[in-house]
Amino acid sequence: MSALVEFAMFPIDQTQSKSAFVARVLDIIDKSGLPYQFTAMGTIIEGNSVEEVFAVIKEAYRELQMDYERIYSTIKIDYCNGPIGRLNKKVNSVEERLGRKLNS
Repeated sequence: MSALVEFAMFPIDQTQSKSAFVARVLDIIDKSGLPYQFTAMGTIIEGNSVEEVFAVIKEAYRELQMDYERIYSTIKIDYCNGPIGRLNKKVNSVEERLGRKLNS
């Protein structure tokens, strides 16, 4: 089984720049050991189950809740009863159809 979860999370009662808060969340994601892809608009994490990925997101919430009263987030879930490894397979499949690597 495989779950791809794309999410963004940051406090909204702070400055316009969010990079310091995003860095705190990404540190947690990176230390989780789960495969992930960081983008300018969010992060995609892959796990064996939605619950496994949500455990990482929950830890990120706890980190930000220590210092901030209001946290905004968006979450998208793609669950598949198939093997893990779809994070890169989806991109590779499109690149194969195009016959070239995409600028990522």
